Amino acid sequence: MTSVEIVRSPNADQVSTIAADLVADSVPSKLTAQDPTLWGPEAESEASIRLSWTTLHESSRALLPELVALRADLHAEGVDRVVLAGMGGSSLAPEVITRTAGVPLVVLDTTDPAQVADALAGDLERTVIVVSSKSGGTVETDSHRRIFEKAFTDAGIDAASRIVVVTDPGSPLQKASEEAGYRKVFLADPNVGGRYSALTAFGLVPSYLAGADVEALLDDAAEVAKVVSQDSVDNPAVVLAGVFGAAHAHGAEKIIFADTGSGIVGFGDWAEQLIAESTGKNGTGLLPVVVEGPGAPGFVDARSDATTVAIGPATGSANIAVEGKLGAQFLLWEYATALVGRVLGINPFDQPDVEAAKKASRALLDAPAVAATVPSFVDGPVEGHGTDWAPRKVSTVAEALAAIVEVAPEHGYISVQAYLDRIDDASFELLRAEIAKRTHLQTTFGWGPRFLHSTGQYHKGGHQNGVFIQITGESGDDLEVPGRPYTLAQLQLAQALGDGQVLAEHGRPVLRLHLEDRISGLAQLVEAVQEDGS
Repeated sequence: MTSVEIVRSPNADQVSTIAADLVADSVPSKLTAQDPTLWGPEAESEASIRLSWTTLHESSRALLPELVALRADLHAEGVDRVVLAGMGGSSLAPEVITRTAGVPLVVLDTTDPAQVADALAGDLERTVIVVSSKSGGTVETDSHRRIFEKAFTDAGIDAASRIVVVTDPGSPLQKASEEAGYRKVFLADPNVGGRYSALTAFGLVPSYLAGADVEALLDDAAEVAKVVSQDSVDNPAVVLAGVFGAAHAHGAEKIIFADTGSGIVGFGDWAEQLIAESTGKNGTGLLPVVVEGPGAPGFVDARSDATTVAIGPATGSANIAVEGKLGAQFLLWEYATALVGRVLGINPFDQPDVEAAKKASRALLDAPAVAATVPSFVDGPVEGHGTDWAPRKVSTVAEALAAIVEVAPEHGYISVQAYLDRIDDASFELLRAEIAKRTHLQTTFGWGPRFLHSTGQYHKGGHQNGVFIQITGESGDDLEVPGRPYTLAQLQLAQALGDGQVLAEHGRPVLRLHLEDRISGLAQLVEAVQEDGS
């Protein structure tokens, strides 16, 4: 059973008005019928090729026989370790699906050489890599493919037999994969954007190969589809759109996600991309903030700029609680996001500010000397970069952190971005709660470059009230990218610098802290946060 419970809403009358307007205009049923006019004439062209996700619970079932056959063949050959190379919508859904199902999937959505090396160190004899990219031109995913193809070949394994591709029809990746004779090429529905693709081949292929029951996902989505398509004020997608639309109108542009025992693992990370990339544009939008639990800073002490959402049963600090199985939650939040896009007056299917950071990164790769910036200060194992925005000279990490909090707007947010190994450096995530607890500002944490395919759109296109702390670090053994003039470490740093450059061009303060040693650097960062005591 899928449900949305409003625990408390300071804007109940406005929520009801928004919901009534959506129902009066038959928006849910028109969305189900894939009406591209719902978001205005400027969005119509894009929307006309982005609405097939409303019927994926039916159309994606055609994949199942092919998936059954492929997995059986791979297992017969002793191949049962699945690595997924994909970014954003190509990796976030498979990760939450497999983690919730409790089946192993190695997800590569990083350019950190150590994390990629760890994936390479697994048993290649048992490994198949799923290369997922809509366009086929995603630089991270292309790098992973090249690295694994060489590793298979060097190990005496027929590389083509161990590469499975998911892409859009007609993409350069389709053509190259067929010419290379890769094991299998799955063509996804091209009329679905990446962040709405959980129930397409992008979500289902790696998840099924890893051992998840994807048919059950489709069944759960099919059940909720009957409800979210109804023109009713009780439609849970309409309720969510009403709550978030009314909250936004009153300055609560942040949505705080905490799991309260849903049984779903990592749902907030998937919802983060869907909501931020769909709504964060034209200086407006909703910023998702994923926290550690219902007792975490940012949730339990949320202020008037935020709506708290429990994924699971209602808890004392939640404004609303959303319950349901994973497949149903996917479709419910997709509907709700598309509906709130109409309420906010934006096109929920484009991402106009994503390409800017990619262009800046490519320019830095072409001119690597530009990346060699001189630090503003050095404090033990930490170099500080880019403090021109600071109201006074800073010479320590604690002073720099205090300064960036000082320049943060009232009811703004702090974005912590770690361009590190999200497996071995997972302890860096504790910085989010530490900073939020001491600053009382909503604080997000993202692994770079993964977040560039998620909240990166909102940072540039949404409300311009964020301040940004980038964390980069020295790498041990680097990895060459076969056929490319750069290494993974060079790519990783270029991505950080490129995004920082674009944020600065938007007038946002960016502090980059580069760790000469990651372990001692983390200890110093935590100490500095506590010392700041903002």
